[in-house]
Amino acid sequence: MSMLDAQTTIKRGKIRGRESRNQTLTTKVTATEYRAVENAAGAEAKTTGEWLRDLALDAVAAQTGGGTETVMLPEIVGVRLLLVNVLRSVATGQKLTPEAFDKLLDQIGTAKHELAGKILAEGRR
Repeated sequence: MSMLDAQTTIKRGKIRGRESRNQTLTTKVTATEYRAVENAAGAEAKTTGEWLRDLALDAVAAQTGGGTETVMLPEIVGVRLLLVNVLRSVATGQKLTPEAFDKLLDQIGTAKHELAGKILAEGRR
């Protein structure tokens, strides 16, 4: 087999078919910092390794603009807006016509991304 034919294969683990976690990241911290990390991880019922891994990957996702929050938050905001507006009509006894409902969906479709962006921006301050 020549070098050109060689391919890097990604090993799949036995846990849910995901890629094997076989790379290590390390850092040195003071005893005080270590206790703080342990406490923070314990508060989320995670091991320190799990907690640090999640924190590192969340930071990477935030830098690259990825992450579940940028995908899910606009949809969650949209569902909330829909519920609030439809339930307001129901609670006040107003009839919601199909045209009004379609208009509401269009308004929510354009507003949800802007509102989600504002929520994310406030959270990052």
